Amino acid sequence: MTNFRNLIQPDKSQDAIDVFIVDSASFDDWLTAQPDAVRGAVKAQKFAGKPNEIAILPGEKTDGWSVAAGVKNAGELDIWCLSKLSESLAEGQYRLTGAQAGAAMLGWMLGQYRFDEYKSDPKPQGARILITQQAAKIDEQVALAEGSAIVRDLVNRPAADCGPQHLEEEIRAIAKAYNAEFTVINGENLEREYPLIHAVGKAAARDYAPRLLEMTWGDERHPKIAIVGKGVSFDSGGLNIKSNAGMRIMKKDMGGAAHALALADLIMKSHLPVRLHLLVAAVENCVAGNALRPGDIVTSRSGISVEIDNTDAEGRLILADAISKAGEAEPELIIDYATLTGAARVALGPDLPAMFANDDALANGLMQGAEEMGDPLWRLPLWRDYEDMLASDIADTANAGGGFAGAVTAALFLQKFVPENTAWAHFDTYAWRPSAKPGRPKGGEALGLRAVFGYLAQTYPVR
Repeated sequence: MTNFRNLIQPDKSQDAIDVFIVDSASFDDWLTAQPDAVRGAVKAQKFAGKPNEIAILPGEKTDGWSVAAGVKNAGELDIWCLSKLSESLAEGQYRLTGAQAGAAMLGWMLGQYRFDEYKSDPKPQGARILITQQAAKIDEQVALAEGSAIVRDLVNRPAADCGPQHLEEEIRAIAKAYNAEFTVINGENLEREYPLIHAVGKAAARDYAPRLLEMTWGDERHPKIAIVGKGVSFDSGGLNIKSNAGMRIMKKDMGGAAHALALADLIMKSHLPVRLHLLVAAVENCVAGNALRPGDIVTSRSGISVEIDNTDAEGRLILADAISKAGEAEPELIIDYATLTGAARVALGPDLPAMFANDDALANGLMQGAEEMGDPLWRLPLWRDYEDMLASDIADTANAGGGFAGAVTAALFLQKFVPENTAWAHFDTYAWRPSAKPGRPKGGEALGLRAVFGYLAQTYPVR
């Protein structure tokens, strides 16, 4: 993982290159105040103070120089406004002049994220270090960057190196680091206790066999919260096999598990006063002679029988058993993450996770967290009138709801397994960026992670 802690340093009057923050509104006044050499350099580089524009400015000494950086609003820097700068500048130390980085520290760090584990000759990247007077904010921003990197790294890895057994190793290592309790349920125990998880993953090769990964942490006297993640390490679609185009990036179908693990890491790293229960259902959805079939009926852990309409609607099956388990501990909150439906992407696009909640206060708090953390969400309805789309003639429910409102019917299916009177939020997140933006390369991405952590940090403050 990128060493983010090295990229933000407290200001101790060390030597650093000045970075002037400019926006379109302030550009003319700023330029008028500059010496002739600077105005000439700005003109030559066609710098106008627009977002993501950069100009190198000559200094008074022969080898001296500084930087002008264009942003949307110089008075309030957003998360990503310095990302292009941190991607583009030469190795060295930099100090903002006339502005405080604030949340833009995160974008500065993530602008230097690289995933080069599989490069035969990765290009060395010298650190661009931001010097800041906001030393008290550094730890929080580094933790957020590390959380995003957990998601990015796990999602970017190919399925051969990020199967159920690899997710087990990742969670086991984090549990050890925080002295948390860790349990693996697999084999006959999984088949007996978590029938839906077993049914989805039973066609996988032995090394990629399905399992439920469970971690608990924190004082038992603290409020109980459960975090549940969909860990489909690769989704072929099963016997309802996907097309080539649909299958190409299905290594990312464990993105929900990656978010759940990253959120757990943030909670423990920040010492939030909660009793944390992490549950990751880890499977590979394969095609084989013993694969789950359309028309099969499987009775879930909760006792609800499910008729399989579509084996490519497998994520909700494994989440159902994991949510049932989470509810047995009687938590006051259950949050699940899943790369669940293409319907959510059609409705909201790749940048905006769909959020469903059975409690308005919870939903409002999460939306506030999204606003404060610069991590947008969009609430979609648990529209009860669509429950009949999940009707089965011969079982308690079907697993798929047909062609309409796919994200809504998937959430309604999950809600069947949430205990009554337990607050619950479900995030249908893409966990992927199809094209690059400053600080956000193409590939795995944390979408909805910071929003939930912001809400939890407000709800369960460290005293």
